Amino acid sequence: MLTVFGAVAVTAMMLCYALESRSPWFTLGFAWSCLASSAYGWASGTWPFGVVELVWALVAFRKWRVLISRKAVPPGL
Repeated sequence: MLTVFGAVAVTAMMLCYALESRSPWFTLGFAWSCLASSAYGWASGTWPFGVVELVWALVAFRKWRVLISRKAVPPGL
């Protein structure tokens, strides 16, 4: 189950990253999937991976906040 969770998290990361230019919401999705990848890293015992993914999640959340503040996005999209 842990391997499946990790594979889903990393796949979501790649998908959201590829679509990031389309909407700030893909940036948010990327941030959440980085957080999920970080959880996978910690749970699987590869703490360096967990740390790096946590940093990427923080960077992506900040980027999303900046994008949202610059662009009026209707709520719920």
